[in-house]
Amino acid sequence: MSMTRENGYLPIRDYAAIGDGRTVALVGRDGAVDWLCVPDLDSSSVFGALLDTERGGRFTLAPSVPYETERRYVPDTNVLETTFTTSGGTVRVTDAMTLPDGGLVPYRELARRVDGLAGEVPMQWSVEPRFSYGRESGTFALRGGIPVAARGADALAVLAWDAGAVEVGEDAVSGHFSCGSGDSSLLAMSVAHHEPLVFPARDEIELRLDGTVARWRTWASERTYEGRWRQEVVRSGLALKLLVFAPSGAIAAAATTSLPEEIGGGRNWDYRFSWPRDAAFTLQALLALGCDSEARAFFSWLLHASQLTHPRLQVLYRLNGRADAPERELALAGYRGSTPVRVGNGAAGQLQLDVYGEVLSAAALFAEFAGELDRDHGRRIAEIADLVCDLWREPDAGIWEVRADAAHFVESKMMCAVALDHAVALAERGYLPKADIVRWRRERAAVHDFVENHGYSDAKGSYVRAVGEDELDASLLLGVLAGYDSPGAPRLVGTVDAIRRELARGPLVHRYLGEDGLPGEEGAFLACSFWLAEALARQGRLEEATALIDELVGLANDVGLFAEEIDTTTGAFLGNFPQGLSHLALINAAVALAGASA
Repeated sequence: MSMTRENGYLPIRDYAAIGDGRTVALVGRDGAVDWLCVPDLDSSSVFGALLDTERGGRFTLAPSVPYETERRYVPDTNVLETTFTTSGGTVRVTDAMTLPDGGLVPYRELARRVDGLAGEVPMQWSVEPRFSYGRESGTFALRGGIPVAARGADALAVLAWDAGAVEVGEDAVSGHFSCGSGDSSLLAMSVAHHEPLVFPARDEIELRLDGTVARWRTWASERTYEGRWRQEVVRSGLALKLLVFAPSGAIAAAATTSLPEEIGGGRNWDYRFSWPRDAAFTLQALLALGCDSEARAFFSWLLHASQLTHPRLQVLYRLNGRADAPERELALAGYRGSTPVRVGNGAAGQLQLDVYGEVLSAAALFAEFAGELDRDHGRRIAEIADLVCDLWREPDAGIWEVRADAAHFVESKMMCAVALDHAVALAERGYLPKADIVRWRRERAAVHDFVENHGYSDAKGSYVRAVGEDELDASLLLGVLAGYDSPGAPRLVGTVDAIRRELARGPLVHRYLGEDGLPGEEGAFLACSFWLAEALARQGRLEEATALIDELVGLANDVGLFAEEIDTTTGAFLGNFPQGLSHLALINAAVALAGASA
């Protein structure tokens, strides 16, 4: 496939992701690293050309003559291989954020190996760091003959072997070389933050690169899912693993900020946080894949982070567990002119009632998995259930974090009922104190009556988005997935059919079609599309679910990754990338179908 950029930007679909459990880099099909934040995924960018092709900074590596590319992940890894074919020969570039091997290693290390496969290919490369989201150029100086750029607490070194003479400019390092059949060159970037900058030897990096492949393969081989779509499920697991912040166990919603839900529009948000709203989906997927240690770490992070605002649950928390997430705008051009570019997320302060259902669902899943629940955790979860009894009658911002007036969203009320249902069940099993169980039962019944009397449309044959409205919302599918009622309950069956009838465009499902307080439009939300497939599976509609999943997995990009949304007309990816919730929903839909088919 030949490469073209539009005004300097690649389609979102043309990126792949590599990472090391701390941060994630996006590598374009043309060999450019256009996104990398250091030291952590939610830190400021050092390569941000994804959001400003002129000022953001990047690391390019490609033939200096016309070429076509093919790429893949090394099977069962997060190590990327891009094959460049020119009229004169073929080379393969292997890209990885290497995993530490226990010795003295760089704080972060990006390794890029070039292997000649046939003929002779002229190559060129350039490292152009721009610190602090492009606000500061990296001025290079030589340390022991090695180019180093530093700004404040951050420093990076560019190391090159058999990659031509290194040309050091004021704010870029570059080189040219020819790669023949059997030749091998290596480029690496060593990054430090508040630590000494390490200059590793070539053989050390090569060993780490090989070890990184081996460790990813070992992880993938231990995944327990063996059903249909194993390849897609394991790839989704590997994508989720990239979003796991190893120091805390938190899982980021996505690796990027401000990739637009509409090209040129303003629906651009920072998703480098962890949403408790996704907690049940996350635990369900991790446990289904046999990721026991990741499940324990995530649940521990969830309880630690939420303790800061206990008993209130915040919409999102930082990856290190902190609750602050002030939203501000950056002076960047935005992906293909989509502004504003935001960091932080103002939704953190919203009231979203559905999060309580998700967290109580997660607690129930964890208790079933572990066979126990810590006494202090049980007390805190009971206090959260008490708060649900106080809050459920209030209007909220809903699962989609709309920036319009609060409303009585039906899915929010459903999830309050789910929260109290799990509280009762956990108390009956001895995991929660029983002092308030009578109140939980009473309020659960009251929530259920409210939803049934005010949240259902006889004319639609479906639950509706909000009380007093006649519109639908794909989040109502969670009534099936989260167990608001039995999957085959007539009203839930009617809701699934109505959502498919009104919100689906082929296999893709929009979240809703009504007003949400923001200008512009958005694409179809991939998680909702997989939720529909899972709902069909849980309702025993296995042929429909199978056909839908088959269509959806075919919409991934060439390396098996999904963004947040897809344009139903062009098939273009929209929104942040890679999107954890899309991959969680794929895993859970496949697992649900396997369970229903057993």
